Amino acid sequence: MAEPAERMRRMRERRRREGLRELRLLVPDVRSAAVRERIAAQVAKLNPESEREALLWIEAVSEFDADPPR
Repeated sequence: MAEPAERMRRMRERRRREGLRELRLLVPDVRSAAVRERIAAQVAKLNPESEREALLWIEAVSEFDADPPR
């Protein structure tokens, strides 16, 4: 049987031929109390009116798949 590194290399080559690309994504671990505390502190500093404007803009520009108004 091939070594794990060789199997991974072959798998990556196969996926590349299929037009796929590996992507690794690191995100905060919300199971960690320290991370939750840091996020809560950042949220507490947000300006509600500014965030409201941002959310309204996001909603406005993301309705491209919605049915046209009647």
